[in-house]
Amino acid sequence: MRLRILILLTLFTGLLSGCGYNTFQSGDEAIKSAWSEVLNQYQRRADLVPNLVATVQGYASHEKDVLTQVTQARARVGAIQATPELVNDPEAFARFQQAQVGLKSALSRLLAVSENYPQLKADAAFRDLQAQLEGTENRITVARNRYIKAVEGYNVSVRTFPNNLTAMIFGYTVKPNFSVENEQAISTAPKVDFARPAPASPAAATPTDAGRPAPAASY
Repeated sequence: MRLRILILLTLFTGLLSGCGYNTFQSGDEAIKSAWSEVLNQYQRRADLVPNLVATVQGYASHEKDVLTQVTQARARVGAIQATPELVNDPEAFARFQQAQVGLKSALSRLLAVSENYPQLKADAAFRDLQAQLEGTENRITVARNRYIKAVEGYNVSVRTFPNNLTAMIFGYTVKPNFSVENEQAISTAPKVDFARPAPASPAAATPTDAGRPAPAASY
């Protein structure tokens, strides 16, 4: 009797393995690992915000709107419970993406403010924060790409035969991924190059003989 049960269990285990059950388990673990790294890098960016805001405020305290936008964007990011279960909820995942896009955009506006404050741009602490932010954005891109690949592999397993039969039996479904639109929006790191554009040539503003302004000089 025991031998029969052992044989049945062996056959059942082999059946599950052949139909992708083990593939789903390994794929799910890969996604969890990649997602943890994504969250780690996003948290690194969020942790830079208070010091960045404080540094800018020290030189440009009257830029209240921009400073407030960054603070509020960070608060929206922090309000989302980015648990492992979030990757199974398309709506929650979309809200997470939207919050991260909002923070990225707010940071871009904050960094652009420094163009008007040479002393701020020369501040050693500010420049260090710039470097940290740039490095963090690069890490985010790498971590997010790994997550995208992990989800892609998992979703292919869920949708292809005969794995899809196992997926239906055990309730495995495709997981949400970074959409093309959001991916494009958040994959571009905030601009940290504060070199001023070259001034326009005086000749560009000189009227022509016909009284019309001359075309702008090309660079």
